[in-house]
Amino acid sequence: MSQESAAKLSRVRLLENLSAEAIVSLEKRSHWRRYARDEQILDRDSESRDVFLIVEGSVEVVNYSLSGREVAFGHVAEGGYFGELSAIDGGRRSANIIAVESGLLLVVPPDVFTEILTQSPPATMQVLRRLAHIIRTADDRIMDLSTLKAVQRVYVELLRLTEFDENFGKHLIRPLPTQRDMARRASTSRETVARVLGQLARANVVERKGRTLFVLDKKRLLEMTDAMEGDEESLR
Repeated sequence: MSQESAAKLSRVRLLENLSAEAIVSLEKRSHWRRYARDEQILDRDSESRDVFLIVEGSVEVVNYSLSGREVAFGHVAEGGYFGELSAIDGGRRSANIIAVESGLLLVVPPDVFTEILTQSPPATMQVLRRLAHIIRTADDRIMDLSTLKAVQRVYVELLRLTEFDENFGKHLIRPLPTQRDMARRASTSRETVARVLGQLARANVVERKGRTLFVLDKKRLLEMTDAMEGDEESLR
């Protein structure tokens, strides 16, 4: 394994407390896989049990409604991992995994993953924290889908992505996900996302410049999210 590969693997959260020798051993018993943007990496009906470490790129965890609409349940960025549920309980995959951008994965066999957990308590705690995060995120999604209209769900997703940038002294989203990705996350259509972004811009709540969306009035966006109407009337 090259020094570059070792450095990249050491940045994966699951492996951050492993020794260099343990990481080398892991890499030798696993295999590398490159993938392209929008490629389906895992199918929900797959019977594989491997765990995937994201060395480059990012992925979306998605499922499909009966009507065929994509619903995103999570985003896993570089340094993260996925597939641990099936490696732990031996069951089928719980969701589809789609590449958001091209990247590189290390595919770890389930027995090697289990060995990591049994020999490294910090790695085990990392997995437990991630599983707790998955449960909390799922609870939030269930609540959103049960209580919010489509427009409100787009507002909520924008707020989740918003960060305060010290350099600009403003709240912003950078890079702004594509409308398709936003629709996946909000469980709505791409057209709804485009309409909401246009209305927010005309109302001077947001301003888009390239791949950056400046949130000019976060307080108002919060108020619209909490509003019972949850439709275009709240923008007037």
